[in-house]
Amino acid sequence: MFLKSISDDVRFAQLEFRKHTKVKRLVLGSLLACMATVLQAAGGFLPGIGYFISPFATLPILIGAMFSIQMGVMSYFLTILLLFILFPSEIVIFPFTTGVIGVGIGAAFSFFKKRLNIIIIGAILLTLGIMTLLYVFHFPVLGPAVSESYSFLTAGSIFIFSFLYNWLWVEMALFFFKKFKTVITW
Repeated sequence: MFLKSISDDVRFAQLEFRKHTKVKRLVLGSLLACMATVLQAAGGFLPGIGYFISPFATLPILIGAMFSIQMGVMSYFLTILLLFILFPSEIVIFPFTTGVIGVGIGAAFSFFKKRLNIIIIGAILLTLGIMTLLYVFHFPVLGPAVSESYSFLTAGSIFIFSFLYNWLWVEMALFFFKKFKTVITW
């Protein structure tokens, strides 16, 4: 399963996407950034259920980065800016977790054909993002159960979680990409 190659659908859609005008690409990137902002802010606007919705902010960034790395990066930074304006408390989480794996996995689709490589890139980025929040900024992203002092057990557990989480995102991205590519390549 991990060593299975991804189809050439992503490469084909990237080539088709490059044929669109810059205006269409900018509009789509902005739309994806707005969707990511709304999804990320759901945790603050809808306490409880919103925390189950906010991880889906990865999807618009991921889809954008799958079509074009530049569009994914633009959507990522635009989402950060929108969160800074509209919901500043989410600005700590998005750049290091939800957003970075969207850009990382989406960009990995451009460079790798094997699922395992794409999953590992996302897992490394998410692990580094969580550990940066925990040990550099001392932000309790995993709650009070995880101490602020570094341990290999915690780091290993974070990587295993990140690996499984990114595996789920890669499979979801391929599913949604197949549905969404017909809309984008109009």
